Amino acid sequence: MNLSLYLLTVLIWGTTWIALKLQLGVVAIPVSIVYRFALAGLILFAFLLITRRLQPMNRRGHQICLAQGLCLFCVNFICFLSASQWIASGLIAVVFSTATLWNALNARIFFGQRIAGNVLGGGALGLLGLGLLFWPELSHHAASRETLYGLGLALLGTLCFSAGNMLSSMQQKAGLKPMTTNAWGMVYGAVMLAVFCVVSGVPFSMEWNARYIGSLLYLVVPGSVIAFTAYLTLVGRMGPERAAYCTVLFPLVALNVSAVAEGYQWTAPALLGLVAVMAGNVLVFRKPRARVAEGVVVAK
Repeated sequence: MNLSLYLLTVLIWGTTWIALKLQLGVVAIPVSIVYRFALAGLILFAFLLITRRLQPMNRRGHQICLAQGLCLFCVNFICFLSASQWIASGLIAVVFSTATLWNALNARIFFGQRIAGNVLGGGALGLLGLGLLFWPELSHHAASRETLYGLGLALLGTLCFSAGNMLSSMQQKAGLKPMTTNAWGMVYGAVMLAVFCVVSGVPFSMEWNARYIGSLLYLVVPGSVIAFTAYLTLVGRMGPERAAYCTVLFPLVALNVSAVAEGYQWTAPALLGLVAVMAGNVLVFRKPRARVAEGVVVAK
């Protein structure tokens, strides 16, 4: 079950860039994100109400959902969109892939979980692999104030994503399932982002054509309802540090799709990066060996 959820998350988030690209046009990107999460939240609520799976939440639960919506469905998207004005998408992907390491550190700080050496090693190897994959983009970046701005925003977005992971893990430890918390979090995030758009003077508009509506629906249903539910379920089951390795793998899926759809050419450094990313994945999910000491089985 975990493997299915993991592959589903990686494959969906590895292809959402196509839908995001099709969204570019008349509608401002922040407004498209409002539409995306508002619709996704409403669909989740409708499903949960029809199937009678909507869990009741107390005041604390709603407060955490509000914070989760701010981190996962609002601020991190603003950060990444703003960062894309200063740095290339490849560099953003590399920064975002550090979520594996941040999740391991935050799980240690907030939940007292031991930081597994194989997770840190695998995350670092995956980060190196992404660096090699996107080296052509990275090598063109000079040390400038704009680059530092972009890096700072991408890092802030990654930290918000990691914080959202911790909040979801906290909710699941309290017995709340991701579908319920995502429904509330997405609606809260959409409302806060809508307020941001109004304050910033971003106009609300709509494109009533197959390209925009089709891409929006892909981002709403597979990209949000399914992928976020699958991913945050993994956070609860596998731990936030292992689940976050998805952030290393989905750029790899995106590059393979780009090779077919847009003629992306694999280079020697990129292939070496591919090997590093896959080796990091194996290392992250390697089960700790057990050793026997004085008749007692001890996990390394």
